[in-house]
Amino acid sequence: MKNVALITGASSGIGLELAKVHARQGGDLILVARSTTKLQKLKEEIEDQHGIFALIIPKDLSIPDAALEIHEEVVKREISVEYLINNAGFGDYGPYHETDWHKEEMMINLNILALTQFTKLFGRDMISRKSGHIMNVSSIMAFQPGPLMTVYAATKHYVQAYSEALYEEWKEFGVTVTALCPGATTTGFAEVANLENSKIFKNPKLPSARVVAEYGYAAMLKGEMTAIHQLKNKVMVNSAKFTPKKLLLKIVRKMQE
Repeated sequence: MKNVALITGASSGIGLELAKVHARQGGDLILVARSTTKLQKLKEEIEDQHGIFALIIPKDLSIPDAALEIHEEVVKREISVEYLINNAGFGDYGPYHETDWHKEEMMINLNILALTQFTKLFGRDMISRKSGHIMNVSSIMAFQPGPLMTVYAATKHYVQAYSEALYEEWKEFGVTVTALCPGATTTGFAEVANLENSKIFKNPKLPSARVVAEYGYAAMLKGEMTAIHQLKNKVMVNSAKFTPKKLLLKIVRKMQE
């Protein structure tokens, strides 16, 4: 395999579109997600269209050490991963005292633990080769607390701080780390997070997963530290820095409601 990108959460949304973007560049793929059926369909589609090879690894990444098992399989196959894209993740909406702990535990395992373990394992390999690109999918919610999406926002705070720190640590080794920060996007995220009735996600002008994927992929190749999609999201993130915290919390909560 050549010019390999490993993409988690590759069966739908931004992850699926990132796979297509990389395939169009002629790169091979390792596609990771829970659904074998969806992965197999994507594999056949991009192999037929672009003449590349895609290895599928069905795996539930909310299970501890799933990332370690995948890394061991990749090493056993003697595959070098040049691009690691930690896209898998999900959110949940509702008053924190009413939300489901089991779902939140899975969210923490997926959004934080799996991402961190993947980055540790494949990042070490990249450092030894002094070459590689990593993209961690964060969110514009990484830049302020998220009332009514408390745990999700907190996981993205972690992803953002973690990615920025590694950007500084690893640039001297020729390894770039980019945090992609989308706003609301037309993916399956709203359905999983119980946000179908949110005014934000009912906006007919939301960007498509493909547009966000292309933007993020380009930012990763450039080695950007943080890539915030859309001007309005950049303005919102920057204005949050100067807004009193209590007022900011009220604004965010109103938007979520």
